[in-house]
Amino acid sequence: MADVFPKFKAAAVHAASVFLNRDESIDKACRLIEESAEQGADLVAFPETFVPGYPFWIWTHTPTRGAPLYYEMYTNSVEIGSEATDRIGSAARRAGVYVVLGMSEREGGTLYNTQLYFDRSGAIMGRHRKLQPTHVERTIWGRGDGSDLPVFNTDLGKLGGLICWEHTMDLARYALTSQGQQIHVGCWPGISALTHDPNSGFFNQVVETAARYHAWASQSFVINVSSRIDDEVLKRLDLVDQPDMIRTGGGWSAIISPTGRMLAGPNMEDETILVADIDLSEIVYLKYACDSAGHYARPDILRLATNLIPQPVSQPFGEVPWRRDDVSRRAERESEAVDE
Repeated sequence: MADVFPKFKAAAVHAASVFLNRDESIDKACRLIEESAEQGADLVAFPETFVPGYPFWIWTHTPTRGAPLYYEMYTNSVEIGSEATDRIGSAARRAGVYVVLGMSEREGGTLYNTQLYFDRSGAIMGRHRKLQPTHVERTIWGRGDGSDLPVFNTDLGKLGGLICWEHTMDLARYALTSQGQQIHVGCWPGISALTHDPNSGFFNQVVETAARYHAWASQSFVINVSSRIDDEVLKRLDLVDQPDMIRTGGGWSAIISPTGRMLAGPNMEDETILVADIDLSEIVYLKYACDSAGHYARPDILRLATNLIPQPVSQPFGEVPWRRDDVSRRAERESEAVDE
């Protein structure tokens, strides 16, 4: 009997966070998970750092003015394995869906820009930390390491993702492709609503290009999901009635086939849930022409070396040298005493 490929519905949640409020952002995420499941979704994807929100002030304020906001972000960031992630897991389990949640993760004294992956039972499958925070994001987040480039085997297919400007890191994209990725979640902030930057008007074009190109180049379905800016962000940044600096709205969300065809969206500005049917058999037709990690690769000429090993700051490694020397000297003294 011929193989049959999975078919399912994916949801891209284009929404604003409850800015710098972890608990209320999680409440909103749980509601949106339920709403997505009611529309038949099997996979629900959220924007970059949906919990507790994206630090838009890094593009509009000095580091000094942004320090109190950073404190709020730090105290509202999410520790993996805490009550906060338990609540998202419970929502995923009740809805029977996979969830990819963008969040500001806290570990020790450092924050990370993270995608957290939940399975249908609500268990955490793993995480992706942004490998290289972009530009002034480096004042907020630390960097991920090679262990943060996973592709997860699920009953929907092989699932992985990247965050924002990581889509310009062709080697990171290919690392996912080489692991057989079939479903890609791309997370972005609603930067297009930052009007003080003359380039912000082109940002959505950049996002669309990155999303559609990854779909084609990796032969995968892309669930591209952005946040948006609401009135609360303007109020908290003290930028109300300054449309030359920032406005409400923003973002570019869509669900895209491996050929770059739009299955849902694109959606800009308004809060919504995009839902589309995914049929993994469609990948076969593109692989027929171009399997980027198979018959269309030339490892005799070009080859990717990927270090997937975690890089902790501190870990035990062998014996402490002075202890080894002390043991050796003690053994020598004992040997000399026996000889005497």
